[in-house]
Amino acid sequence: MRAATAHSVDIALAPTQAVNVRAFAAGDAPRWDRFVEGSAAATFFHRAAWRDVIENVFHHRCHYLIAERGGVVCGVLPLAEIRSRLFGHSLGSLPFCVYGGAVAADPASERALIDGAVALGHTLGVEHLELRNRREVCTDWPRQDLYVTFRKTLHGDVDANMKSIPRKQRAMVRKGIAHGLRSEIDSGTERFFALYADNVHRHGTPPLPKAHFARLKQAFGDACEVLTVVDPQGRPVSGVLSFYFRDEVLPYYAGDTERARDLAANDFKYWELMRRACERGLRVFDYGRSKRGTGSFDFKKNWGFEPAPLSYEFRLYTRRDVPQNNPLNPKYRAFIALWRRLPLPMANLLGPLIVRNLG
Repeated sequence: MRAATAHSVDIALAPTQAVNVRAFAAGDAPRWDRFVEGSAAATFFHRAAWRDVIENVFHHRCHYLIAERGGVVCGVLPLAEIRSRLFGHSLGSLPFCVYGGAVAADPASERALIDGAVALGHTLGVEHLELRNRREVCTDWPRQDLYVTFRKTLHGDVDANMKSIPRKQRAMVRKGIAHGLRSEIDSGTERFFALYADNVHRHGTPPLPKAHFARLKQAFGDACEVLTVVDPQGRPVSGVLSFYFRDEVLPYYAGDTERARDLAANDFKYWELMRRACERGLRVFDYGRSKRGTGSFDFKKNWGFEPAPLSYEFRLYTRRDVPQNNPLNPKYRAFIALWRRLPLPMANLLGPLIVRNLG
């Protein structure tokens, strides 16, 4: 793993105290994660192990910044640099993650981290810096308002959670139950990847590499879980890879077969995840990011979740506008149509070479 470029910024808070922002160093991971675990604003994607995943699977250089006051950690900002001939040169917090940005104990520490990131972007010569915040932070920066997130507090009782699902969606869950579907927790990612790759291929989207999912399990252990839905004959029809963070469950990657729709397997899948989370005493179901105007957005709304806007903020250096590297961009329609016609083995081989540059 390549070492991050050293970079520090000092901002005086008082005559005898200052915030020091420096590069993540060997041995910082335990202190970093203790701060993340104790910060109400932190997310699963702020965990230090993402650095290992991004550098070793996608081969992008990470520049994690850590803020200290008097030797005590007071903020963190995970950053990764992407150099792409197709999509340009960028710095972001955090590629392949839906949440990111600076997490700090106070506004001054947050500002110091952001200033450090802006200075680092200048040093690296990137075209833009992106912070994937859950709230507005840099209000004078351009932002992308395409994405929303769906989060809901779970009831402590399984039946209460079932009753809280709107009637039509609840009927779909019961349809899956009537079809004799059941859920299983997998120790590995083999079955999941087959379902995931089939799903993204049908949607015309390049897949992430198979190694990515295995690495996630390795990096996060029990905090990364694969749930597979099987039919009465034991055949996998749908699956979800979820993350667990404090009292939250985050279904993050999903896949299915064409049969899943008729069996209501996806509805059953998310109910089973919700049921299991309730039984584990978890309090928040984070349905994750969706783009406005998509089927995913409508699906989550139908579950009774209300969208909350995500504030993806950009510091533009040499770009004139915010990048639009997503499937809703009209210029990618021909590519999506072509990708759907590729044989699945070829799509699985070529896809990771493309998607690694998207972040």
